[in-house]
Amino acid sequence: MSVFEAPSAGKTVRIFLCGDVMIGRGIDQILPRPCPPLLHEPYLASAMDYVKLAEQASGRITAPVDLSYPWGASLEKLESRRPDICIANLETSATTSEDYEAKGINYRVSPANAACLRSLGVDICALANNHVLDWGQGGLLETLDTLERLGIRTAGAGRNLKEAQEPAVFPLPGRGRAVVFSFALPSGGTPRHWEATRDRPGVNFLPDLSGESLDHACDIIGASRKPDDLAVVSLHWGPNWSYEVPEEQRLFAHGLMDRAEVRIVHGHSSHHPKAIEIYRDRLILYGCGDFLNDYEGIGGDETYRGDLSLMFFADIDADNGELVALELAPLKVRRLRLEAASPEDAEWMAQKLDSESVPFGVRVRKIARDSLRAEPAL
Repeated sequence: MSVFEAPSAGKTVRIFLCGDVMIGRGIDQILPRPCPPLLHEPYLASAMDYVKLAEQASGRITAPVDLSYPWGASLEKLESRRPDICIANLETSATTSEDYEAKGINYRVSPANAACLRSLGVDICALANNHVLDWGQGGLLETLDTLERLGIRTAGAGRNLKEAQEPAVFPLPGRGRAVVFSFALPSGGTPRHWEATRDRPGVNFLPDLSGESLDHACDIIGASRKPDDLAVVSLHWGPNWSYEVPEEQRLFAHGLMDRAEVRIVHGHSSHHPKAIEIYRDRLILYGCGDFLNDYEGIGGDETYRGDLSLMFFADIDADNGELVALELAPLKVRRLRLEAASPEDAEWMAQKLDSESVPFGVRVRKIARDSLRAEPAL
């Protein structure tokens, strides 16, 4: 399905990427073994309140559901497209810790229910974000242990600075390795005191997008990346609601590709998908949007269509790291589960992404009932 130049025979790598995976609170409650529902939020006292809001909006949820339930229609799409590697930003702690930080919203899924990530087939979780330490350092350590037990690689958080800076390494038989680095920024809501140090657990933190931060990020990448590696950088940056792509983000993404030979920039934090850029035949996703959350039934910001999410399937030439094809599969959250988007919703998403991506030289078109394609503008 190449829409660019044909790759070398047998050398294409298909990567599935998605934005924020938020399986805590309401979603944790409908799974078989949830955490206690008590919340420390200013508006709602129980995670079950999020389940009730979803039921009021879309209908009854018969809990407990099985571990595959939240992924719904995405599983069929994954099966049909058969990616070589699946990468997600896990914006939820996997812990039973009660050591919450008083920050207004605290996401956690029980370690037992975190096994739902295996149902999705997640290979790598980016963890440098603004919720991984919601339940303290103990919560982070339990999250790391849980994901390791599930066989899921992690990047962007660790037991110390060295571990937080290390990439997740994923072998691609006959096609080298994928190496995924993860960084969190204050613009995405990550507090500075969550930064990992030599002797303190935390996240791989960048204070800003300055030249100094770019130098630092490139040094980290260069210390681990081998010449033939397919390098992906996952960045938690920017506000929850905005289509704007600041020039500093664009310059930073370009700098990673120019100086550190990064092949994909995987941006997230916004609750909705943002512009796509293809720079030097390499992919920049400025905001992947929420993949799954428990916001169903909550009013406000409807113009952004936060109820819609996207699956990104990027075909990469393993020899040169260039993007061969990019398919997008739109979904809709209903009853705390991903369903196929309607043709009308898919068309809305195509038109919106097209208008946002045109300034970056990319066109987005609906090519089937449940499929969009992004490619360079002619």
